[in-house]
This record gives sequence, C-alpha cells and structure tokens, in this order.
Amino acid sequence: MPLFKTIEIDKNTSVFVWKITETVDVLSDVHLSKNSLNRLNLMKSIPHQKGFLSIRHLLAHINLSDDDLFYNEFGKPILKNGQHISITHSYDFSAIVISNSSVGIDIEKNREKITIIKHRFTDLEQHQLSTEDYIKQLTFIWGAKESMFKIHPCGGMSFKNDLIIDKFTYTNAKGFINTPEMKQDCNIYFHQLENYSLAIALTKNEHS
Repeated sequence: MPLFKTIEIDKNTSVFVWKITETVDVLSDVHLSKNSLNRLNLMKSIPHQKGFLSIRHLLAHINLSDDDLFYNEFGKPILKNGQHISITHSYDFSAIVISNSSVGIDIEKNREKITIIKHRFTDLEQHQLSTEDYIKQLTFIWGAKESMFKIHPCGGMSFKNDLIIDKFTYTNAKGFINTPEMKQDCNIYFHQLENYSLAIALTKNEHS
C-alpha cells in the first residue's frame, strides 16, 4: 500500500510510515544503488527484504532516492543534503524520520516477550506503570532508548544506565543520553499504530 501515515513532530521534523502489505516483487519496483542491491541480495529473510525496500519507497515519497542515502562507519544512515534521518522497520511497518536536528526512531510490535528482557533496559516495576497497558508502555520505553541509541555517535553503551527516561506519559517523555562521548537532552514522542509502538527521540540544545 502507499504511505500509511505522516506525523509532524515540529516544523522541522516529519515522520513517514509505510504499512508493508506488498510482496518483495512489488516492492522491488524502486531505484536501488549498486551497494543497496548487493545488500538486498545478501538478505535471506523476506521480512528484512520488505523492510529494506519499503524504506526506499518512503525516500521516493519525499523526493529522495537511494543514491541520497549512505551509512557511516557505525552503520548510521546519513543524507547527502545535510538533513538528519533515522530508519526503522518491524514486521508490518517501516518508518523514517527526517529532521534538521539529530533524531532517532524505532517501531516495535507489542509482545509479551518485552517483559522477559525488561531487566536489561529499565528498573521500573509493574506497579509504576499502567497494568492495562503494561506491554505497550514497556515497548515505548524500549523504543525510546533504541531511538536515543540511534542518535549516539557510536555504540558500546548500557541501555539501562546510559539512556535515561523521565517524566513518562502515554504521548511523550524526557530522555537523556549520558555517556563519555555525549551528554544530550532529548524530547521523546510516542505513537501507537495498530499493535505497534512508535518512538521518536529528538535532540534539544545539542551538545557533546
């Protein structure tokens, strides 16, 4: 299907979401650079192929092509026009966010499995969250930290200790990246798309 949803975070930050219903053959009708074509041919997972290709359709939707996108040594996507981009996909959805500020995005399917790995990324107990939406809220917290991780210039950090979430609500939160390489405040925005949790982390008053 075409574009599923557009979300305007602010005047300089937009999110574009694709719901993946097409086959790989249909999604393959999009321009790919030689490097991307090589990457696609190495992918054995059909869902990964679909996610990869649908991202290129989202780029085309905003009048960019695969040639406008490249990756740095840490695997972070960069646009040649100088804008910031972050990319995510999970099962039925893919999404990109474009901004004039450093930004990260993550989409996750709401699954019980999140409760098993909770100890890896948060100390919040169940009584501190809504019982009714416990899975969604944990997924939002994970997505918020994954989004901040994508802003960080390099890896090697603790999701629990170095990526801080505060003032959590159903629609937003405050975040802080606290590593030797970066001390950065972030605004976090949450959206629910069917049974998926979408989180966007946007830097404010950047400093490192």
